[in-house]
Amino acid sequence: MSKTIAINAGSSSLKWQLYKMPEEEVLASGIIERIGLKDSISTVKYDGKKESETLDIPNHTVAVKILLEDLLKHHIIEQYEEITGIGHRVVAGGEIFKESAIIGQKEIQQIEDLSALAPLHNPAHVAAIRAFEEVLPDVLNVAVFDTAFHTTMPEHAYLYPIPQKYYTENKVRKYGAHGTSHFYVSHEAAKVLGRPIEELKLITAHIGNGVSITANYHGQSVDTSMGFTPLAGPMMGTRSGDIDPAIIPYLIEHVDELKDAADVVNMLNKQSGLLGVSGYSSDMRDIEAGLEEKNPNAVLAYNIFIDRIKKFIGQYMAVLNGVDAIVFTAGMGENAPLMRNDVISGLSWFGIEIDPAKNVFGNFGDISTPESKVRVLVIPTDEELVITREVERLKKA
Repeated sequence: MSKTIAINAGSSSLKWQLYKMPEEEVLASGIIERIGLKDSISTVKYDGKKESETLDIPNHTVAVKILLEDLLKHHIIEQYEEITGIGHRVVAGGEIFKESAIIGQKEIQQIEDLSALAPLHNPAHVAAIRAFEEVLPDVLNVAVFDTAFHTTMPEHAYLYPIPQKYYTENKVRKYGAHGTSHFYVSHEAAKVLGRPIEELKLITAHIGNGVSITANYHGQSVDTSMGFTPLAGPMMGTRSGDIDPAIIPYLIEHVDELKDAADVVNMLNKQSGLLGVSGYSSDMRDIEAGLEEKNPNAVLAYNIFIDRIKKFIGQYMAVLNGVDAIVFTAGMGENAPLMRNDVISGLSWFGIEIDPAKNVFGNFGDISTPESKVRVLVIPTDEELVITREVERLKKA
């Protein structure tokens, strides 16, 4: 019996899930939060229990040691040798990594070199990979790339209308993200619809704190909303999504605290979106509470959010020349019925209808009416399972 652990590292967090393989049974999961900050929190879930501990965790290496100690302490494993594979979610693989890869020193350096494409993510992934290499040096490490699923996009979709030398010399192009999620839910959608994915046109909407919409033609990504970095696309929790690029030099020239392009990009990544417009929160639950209270900034933030998602779904219906199903997934996609209703009600001209009795919190599957010309699905994503399957595949390769 082998055990594989799926890792999703952020700059100050480490999410994990441990699987018994090949049964794909989840043995435990957890998250370590506030890495590098005072009062870090390690939470472990196993056997229906939830244990949390507050302590100071200065870096990812210490976080990994605590994770592994927790597995032993709670008798989830009896020895480290039971772990035979570690799968790491990596956001940006650029044009180097078109599929998952076994990680050695060369690959670690390449992932680090690609940090410009995902400055909030890739450095954290590298930190976690190095931490596991230090603590479990003999265990197989695999990188599973968010961008890999989108390498099937045609040139006219991934190239920007700028001089081609910036692509040929500097690799400036659309890369996309959330690929493991879009891959998983599109295949699950085919099961729900009872049709081969090779026959389907799908629009998958990964709507969490980060938001990406993908046009999926016969199981392949042909366009996606995130671009050169995960900043592009619809409005998100703290990210602006698409803006006029001329705003960047304008703000540098006219706003004292924004001294250079890096300052503006940081603002667009961390202080914009729902947080920036509402002025108080990036969490849709807080925004919906603001709607109830008729908070004008909450209403505005919500309306912009809905508007941008509708526009991307609309353009991808054009890209696909029709669509069989729209699939909602991720934190908001799975848990915000009001948002789903307001997005789809704005597409009623296309004959798309949600059944209010099915569009409720906790209900998954087909939520459209029988008369709807396009199916509307809610499917919980499982990126960790995709990562774990990739580890097992590469073990056998």
